[in-house]
Amino acid sequence: MAEQDSAEHGRGYTPTTTHAEWGAGDPRLLVSRDDADRFVHHLTTDVVTIGSGDDCTLALAGAAALHATITHDDRDEYVLTMHGAGRMNASSPPGEHGERVETLRTGARFTIGDWTLVFSREEFADHGRPYGGREGGEGGRQNRQPERPDYPATGAVPTQGG
Repeated sequence: MAEQDSAEHGRGYTPTTTHAEWGAGDPRLLVSRDDADRFVHHLTTDVVTIGSGDDCTLALAGAAALHATITHDDRDEYVLTMHGAGRMNASSPPGEHGERVETLRTGARFTIGDWTLVFSREEFADHGRPYGGREGGEGGRQNRQPERPDYPATGAVPTQGG
């Protein structure tokens, strides 16, 4: 096992861009409350609604009827819109209707009532820092990666209503 792990993740592996196929990298939410409630919600649709309403994709007790929405956009990003109260990583100003918006990266965390949700996506597809992440801390020089693919032009993005 150690040999196989070393061969796959050891010497000879060189991280490159974070532009994988559209929707790749098993995007998911790690959901927890206290020590008792823990589960994984895989993001398999382009719009995930989170709340206590009967029509929500992810139902959470104690949340507003529609507390948050995660949209998989045509840039292959997962974008959180908080409609209700809760903490998030971004400190973006509220929009016209009080909602706050954040593009999710692996490790992004937000709260809804007593629930903590953490976004996770495999590094090769996360569109964050390319080439294996930072070198030299926050102020370190980061090589630029190639432009992101035009996902709609490749036909990878489903059309609205289809």
